[in-house]
Amino acid sequence: MFTINPMPAQIPADLIALLEQVETATLGHVLHHGFVDPAIRSVWDGPRVAGTAVTVRIPGADSTLLHHAVSTARPGDVLVIERCGDTRHACWGGVTTNAARLKGIAAVVIDGPATDFGEIRRAEMPVWCRGSTSLTTKFLGLESALNVPVSVGGVAINPGDAVLADESGVVVLPPDRVETLARRAIQMQQDELDVLTRLRAGEALADISGANRLIAQAMASR
Repeated sequence: MFTINPMPAQIPADLIALLEQVETATLGHVLHHGFVDPAIRSVWDGPRVAGTAVTVRIPGADSTLLHHAVSTARPGDVLVIERCGDTRHACWGGVTTNAARLKGIAAVVIDGPATDFGEIRRAEMPVWCRGSTSLTTKFLGLESALNVPVSVGGVAINPGDAVLADESGVVVLPPDRVETLARRAIQMQQDELDVLTRLRAGEALADISGANRLIAQAMASR
């Protein structure tokens, strides 16, 4: 049985462009939740992408509905694939990579392995997964779902959520918080450049950050 729900509303392009200026690690200084298991890593170095989550849940050795999802997704979407705990079968490889590239899919995040890493790199398709395997999925027609809430890397993800991914990992944000969080993170990144300038001028990091002040206060209260 297949559950196929309508495609979610896409996050406006200007907000996606804003979010793509943000490093995931900057959000790590602000947020406690929304960070996908760091074992889900980028197949190749370099990409930072953001987009609208299109969620897919496929079990075990079956990837029937995934091909439908690739064919249905829109330019700028990020396919977020729950594998129902399966860590043996690759649901993603060379053919899906090329199909996704031609569709303009922004990225793929898989809670499981993939295959054909060389082809993924040659196509420069941004893919995050749990490593590689030669054992692949088949068309078995098992119970699967498109655009339902999923769990990927320990994070609950809804269709339409914002996904930001780079070399440090993947973070998922509610769409109504994208602008506020992105602008805060961009300001933090600009402030970091000021810190580097002060370090080069000879200031101590602990003085700039306030760590020395906090330590002095703690020692004085003993």
